[in-house]
Amino acid sequence: MNQVSDQALLVVIKDFLEMGHVDNIVAMFVQDPFYYSWTGAILDDERFNVRLGVLVLFENLKQRAPDQLERAIPSLLPLLHSSSPHIRGEAVSVLGIIGTLQAREQIERMLSDSHALVVEVAQDILAELGKNTMFKENSVPS
Repeated sequence: MNQVSDQALLVVIKDFLEMGHVDNIVAMFVQDPFYYSWTGAILDDERFNVRLGVLVLFENLKQRAPDQLERAIPSLLPLLHSSSPHIRGEAVSVLGIIGTLQAREQIERMLSDSHALVVEVAQDILAELGKNTMFKENSVPS
């Protein structure tokens, strides 16, 4: 039996997200939380539909496996320094979906980003997180 390389599987995941097959990828993440460590590599794509798919993926995962979401944070941190403001903004958006204290701290750091789009995304997410009355046990209200 042939094993698929990690790189080939990463391409397949991105292609599935681009085609809107999010349920398949949700099932993979739920089955094996290791894939959370690939979040940054998946999100770092020039195709808008792939990046949108990651946001939909995390909205679904928040419902199915909320206790696993933080596993993605280390893979997102390098994207906060991407040369692309769109990639930085999408990374901030995923952190907003994760919504924990650790994610929130990273979002707050992006308030000083050099691009107005990223700052606006960070402000909007922090305002939304501040409206939430339900917080995860490892996050605190503002």
